[in-house]
Amino acid sequence: MDNLFAGAGRPAIHLLASESDMIGNLALQVEHRQPVVAAMLLAEIDRAELHSDATLPDDVITLGSEVDFVDQKSNRLRTVKLVLPADANIGLGQISILTPVGAALYGLAAGQTIDWPDLEGRERQIRILAVRQPQAGEVRPS
Repeated sequence: MDNLFAGAGRPAIHLLASESDMIGNLALQVEHRQPVVAAMLLAEIDRAELHSDATLPDDVITLGSEVDFVDQKSNRLRTVKLVLPADANIGLGQISILTPVGAALYGLAAGQTIDWPDLEGRERQIRILAVRQPQAGEVRPS
């Protein structure tokens, strides 16, 4: 499975430096319980271009972003908000960064597509349609 996490053929991703440290630590904490997702996140963080709040492009998915994407296999449009595990609620469309889809979305931008394994290890292609950042007054997790 290591080749699934290799940088070749993956779109460029951009992350907030401060947020990537927190997510990296979170991935390390769950490495024994969720080894596949932890490995995915750590590999993505390792290859990402890191930014400050001022230099991060507006259309990049971070914690708190609301995302419209299409699962190309099912052709299903989904709208979700990327959150920390404690805030996850699938009924409200809030998905954890510690899920395969959450890890796949993290750091991508509108218009990008990525091939990503689902919980059963099957490749899925995810295409990002739109990214909305937290509203003014909403605080990004830190």
